[in-house]
Amino acid sequence: MSFPRVHAEEAMDDPALDPAVYAAVLRDLARVNTVTMAARPTLGFLDSLAGRGDRLKLLDVGFGDGDMLRRIARWAAARGVAAELVGIDLNPHSADVARADTPVDLPITYRTGDYADLAGAGFDVIVSSLVAHHMTRDQLIAFLRFMEAEAARGWLVNDLHRHRFAHAGYPLLARILRWHPIVRADGTLSIARSYRPEEWPPLLDAAGVQGARVVRRFPFRLCVERRR
Repeated sequence: MSFPRVHAEEAMDDPALDPAVYAAVLRDLARVNTVTMAARPTLGFLDSLAGRGDRLKLLDVGFGDGDMLRRIARWAAARGVAAELVGIDLNPHSADVARADTPVDLPITYRTGDYADLAGAGFDVIVSSLVAHHMTRDQLIAFLRFMEAEAARGWLVNDLHRHRFAHAGYPLLARILRWHPIVRADGTLSIARSYRPEEWPPLLDAAGVQGARVVRRFPFRLCVERRR
């Protein structure tokens, strides 16, 4: 059930988007992530890397409104993992929204800028969620190289699986749940911009990455996992 990958830009990536609209989009995307169980692959991956009494310094690239980092913080607290969590996002409005939505007692630092500026910061794990399909091929290869060089214990790309059923079904779900019009349109486009399992190995080869696994996760998630 394959169909060609689309390269059109999403409305939420427009730097001219009104900050209030951007905030509304991010918060609805967090709701989408809850409904679609977006955190499950990431938390499952972390379960395989860290246990009770462990320490973990983690970077989340493209944190949006911070919902994944908040889930990770609660995961760490429940498992007795001492977590230092850092998020970085290119959009300066993301940090404002994420800070407003994050309890002050969670061990999360939100930063604005390019992830490459954090090279050498000593991260154990680097993760991203719904970010890879926003990148060009060259940007994605550079990101894979960065994670391979900087994540001491492993890294995870948590993204969408380009599938006709998901592409047809998401607009119906978004309409029923009354998500923001941009979330409806961009979500459908995101599925069309995402990858198929057979498209990841050439990207990993181009980045010089060995030992990564491309795995499908329910529902319609395609993840790339790298454990040391």
